[in-house]
Amino acid sequence: MGTEPRSPDSSETDASDDQELVVNIGGVRHVLYGYAVNRYPESRLAELMDCTDNEAISSLCDDYDKSKREFYFDRDPDSFKCVMELYYFGEIHIKKGICPICFKNELDFWKIDVDFLDECCKCLLGEKNDELEEIAQQVKLILADRGESADTCWGKTEKFLWKLMEKPDSSCPARVIAVLSFLFILISSVVMCMSTIPELQVMGEEGDLVEHPAMDSIETACIGWFTAEYILRLLSAPHKLKFALAFMNIIDVLAILPFYVSLILTTIGATLMELTNVQQAIQALRIMRIARIFKLARHSSGLQTLTYALKRSFKELGLLLMYLAIGIFVFAALGYTMEQSHPETLFKSIPQSFWWAIITMTTVGYGDIYPKTTLGKINAAISFLCGIIAIALPIHPIINNFVRYYNKQKVLETAAKHELELMELNAKDREAEDSRRQHIDIVITKTSNLSLNKSINTYSDAFTPLLAEEKLHRNRLQSCK
Repeated sequence: MGTEPRSPDSSETDASDDQELVVNIGGVRHVLYGYAVNRYPESRLAELMDCTDNEAISSLCDDYDKSKREFYFDRDPDSFKCVMELYYFGEIHIKKGICPICFKNELDFWKIDVDFLDECCKCLLGEKNDELEEIAQQVKLILADRGESADTCWGKTEKFLWKLMEKPDSSCPARVIAVLSFLFILISSVVMCMSTIPELQVMGEEGDLVEHPAMDSIETACIGWFTAEYILRLLSAPHKLKFALAFMNIIDVLAILPFYVSLILTTIGATLMELTNVQQAIQALRIMRIARIFKLARHSSGLQTLTYALKRSFKELGLLLMYLAIGIFVFAALGYTMEQSHPETLFKSIPQSFWWAIITMTTVGYGDIYPKTTLGKINAAISFLCGIIAIALPIHPIINNFVRYYNKQKVLETAAKHELELMELNAKDREAEDSRRQHIDIVITKTSNLSLNKSINTYSDAFTPLLAEEKLHRNRLQSCK
């Protein structure tokens, strides 16, 4: 479009600069002056001011009153008020309550370049474009899930398994699978914790406490479920390499891998290394079972939203760590210096004082290290006050990121569903239109054959030609007569 303003110091002057342009936008009348409109000669209004041919005027506006010289446009009057700012102030701001995407369409109609938008409004328009792209991606994913699978038996089975394991909303069995997976994760986590209680353990062959056999059986059943679930999801994944490298799927592997490694070490590891080393390796691998709690993120949109909010809040988290690091260093050094005058000081070195500064600034205060001098106590009071301020400052932006992303996800899901509903309605309308046309063609064919037969057999009957297809439907004006 490239609507560039004319140079103000140009020696040429148009005769239309002194004219008034009266436009009626959606019932709201506006008067613009020629000198303002002609600053952007490639805009629709500038072209309209220079038009003298009725045909050209009709192509630029919806209606025209020659006696009043008033041009009518069936457009949004609120958006046009923003467009008018360009002619008088040289820039455009999108008013509150106007959809940026619809406003961009208005700018395209008035033949005004988007570059005239102010920077803040450009950012808003960019965000809305990103949202539309995300909606389109969600619609594509949903349509891909609803689409037909391959003609082969394995293709249909793969599609069915993928929906069953990955799309809980696709069917009732898929919801049951999701609930069972969630319950197995909870049971496995509870068993992992309960197995460490000494009262629930039994005496082993070497006289040490080991897990109860019942706990082992439950753990084995949970691992069997996790293994079968992962294998089915991997076999049915459309892109298996992408699936295997996804973060949450790596968590799934880490949740089941320690069980099989421990099993291998228990059965054949004793012949390759000392029994003590085998037990230590198994104990270290058992700790990795805590990774399975992260599997809950697959079934919780809230946890996924929290993860995304933390990713978007790296800057705020970095500021929090920087504030704490500076405070810890300063107050640890001051505490060490002030406590050196006391004969029973607990501050032996500055690195040891770091621990005291950390638990003080985070308001934990274990009490293992504490100041004994008056200056040291004052330093401690100032340190935990500064710690509260340092922690509280970045919290608000992090919460805002969480709320903003959560609301955005809800809006995107609703918009994607509405888009699919519109697509289904349009498809039904097309099918109804096609069936109606086929019915009309059949009626026309039968009637034509009948009329032809009557004209051949009885010459006295008058032949009445059928209406053309485009005349079978009356428009609104004809229906009102």
